[in-house]
Amino acid sequence: MSAAAFVLAINLFVAGIFATAFGVVAAYQRSAMGARWLAFAYGLGVVDVVLEFILPYQQDHRLVSFGIFAVFLLALAGCVIGLAHHYRIAPPWTVLLVAVITSLAVNIAILDMPRASFARNLLYQAPYAMIQAIGLSVIMANKKKAALDLALLAIYFLSALHFLAKPVLATAIGSGAAPQAYMSSTYAALSQTVGAILLIANGLIMLLIILRDVMAEMTARSETDALSGLLNRRGFEDRGDRALALATRSGVPAVMIVADLDHFKQINDTYGHAAGDDVISAFAKVLQECAAPHAVLGRLGGEEFGAFLPGANLTTGKLYAETVRHAFRGLPAGATGLKTPATASFGVAQLMPYDHLSDLLRRADGALYEAKSEGRDCVRMAVPGMSRHARGGAGQSGNRFSS
Repeated sequence: MSAAAFVLAINLFVAGIFATAFGVVAAYQRSAMGARWLAFAYGLGVVDVVLEFILPYQQDHRLVSFGIFAVFLLALAGCVIGLAHHYRIAPPWTVLLVAVITSLAVNIAILDMPRASFARNLLYQAPYAMIQAIGLSVIMANKKKAALDLALLAIYFLSALHFLAKPVLATAIGSGAAPQAYMSSTYAALSQTVGAILLIANGLIMLLIILRDVMAEMTARSETDALSGLLNRRGFEDRGDRALALATRSGVPAVMIVADLDHFKQINDTYGHAAGDDVISAFAKVLQECAAPHAVLGRLGGEEFGAFLPGANLTTGKLYAETVRHAFRGLPAGATGLKTPATASFGVAQLMPYDHLSDLLRRADGALYEAKSEGRDCVRMAVPGMSRHARGGAGQSGNRFSS
């Protein structure tokens, strides 16, 4: 077995592993459309290697040679489509279709050109580099690029350069007198070795990116309240702790707001639990629409909600709470399904030195208890030392009013 054939066998094995790995991810994560395309692309990679092994035994190489080119080109295009789907970017269908059709036509035209011709080698490899360039544009279009995404960007760039360098290498050392002799050439050994390195690097990084994002999505789901779309208690405390720590290190102010829907048990008893769910969803939507992008919002349980606002002082926090209160009270009947306006009460507390999230929640709860005691549908601010009612009053509203 020649050196090229040995490396090609490794490529066959590697392509099969990645096709299986992406297929498993796609099977367990039905929403992972990108993984499906990548599994398809690496499956084509397996077919391409099989055709490479078949080529030396062909009297007329043209059909198999064209098949090798076409299958590998489609595999590269499939990877680009998979990346676009994973990054939730519209796949560049038109550009890819034009590139693939043009490349296939050019390949048919150069099938009988001399193998030593630089022009022939360039026309053969340039389409591969062009598909990689399209892949580069897809990665660049992803606005949230982390270390792995940048690594993939580098691999795609190196891969494009690799395809553009191959015509120079093939012209310099030769790629075999005929296509059937390709596997025994030094060029094939070098080409397949570099290809194997890029294949492994590309597949491994793409797999890590998909697994990273799938795990992040699963974590987000576990921390999200299905009814309101906000963070659940666990998610709110986790994100809130991190945001509070960052605010403390940065020396910026922050406030905690705890809100509770008024007379929620009566809403459920009068209109039914479906209407109660609608009210919760409507309030959550108002809470989000009035908040800054960096705010941490959550449904703490039942009809109780929390909002941690980094960068806000007590006055800003009160203004936000009043904005939410008025916006919620002014919702049309169609938004809540109620005949009378739904209202909410709010407690606001300022972040103090050495506060933990639980301290801040306790003081905001005390202010919320005061708002409930003074007639509801109002905002009250915590003062130093206000904690005697916390968790014994409004903090238990989720248990008192939801049924």
